[in-house]
Amino acid sequence: MWPFKSKYDKLKREDVVDAICSLEKQEDDLEEAISSRAREIEELLAKGRKETNRELKLFYAKKITSMREENQTDVKRAMYLMYNMKLLRKLKSTIDDNEFFIKTGKVSLGNLLADQKGLAQFLNKALNTKVRSEQVLTDADDTWNEIQSGYEENERIYGVNEQDDELLAMFETGEQLDAEMGELGVKNEEKKAEAQSDENLQ
Repeated sequence: MWPFKSKYDKLKREDVVDAICSLEKQEDDLEEAISSRAREIEELLAKGRKETNRELKLFYAKKITSMREENQTDVKRAMYLMYNMKLLRKLKSTIDDNEFFIKTGKVSLGNLLADQKGLAQFLNKALNTKVRSEQVLTDADDTWNEIQSGYEENERIYGVNEQDDELLAMFETGEQLDAEMGELGVKNEEKKAEAQSDENLQ
């Protein structure tokens, strides 16, 4: 017997669970902060692309850089919390194991396990039940796969048409939309100029 008791001897499962919950709350707060900053960064990137003023572009760039650094710091903190929680969960599992085996050791199974013949019959019966149950599942899975293999998706519903392809390409580059907006602006200006010219002539 050790002369001194370990501090783990007085450790309660509830204390470990409370610590894990506290760390999870901190992790949730960090995740929300990271997510919020990421959304703001996307908004600033969009503003920066549209902005023509160089000073404002520089301002957006500096702000984005600063926010990205904050996110990197928070990500590292979150990783630290996750690792800490991982170890605390292992500690909780060890406490649970200890309690489990202490309680289980108090239950006498010696006489029950001594009947080797009865045990063999029980194990065989349990194994056969398991095999039959598994066979039902695999047979059902085979039937499912056989029926599903003959299914073909309805292209009118799930297919990608020409308009979808054009939109997808536009979403990926963004250039087509900008060009169309620019052309629309030029046409509107031309129409306004023509209308103004007609009014002047009248």
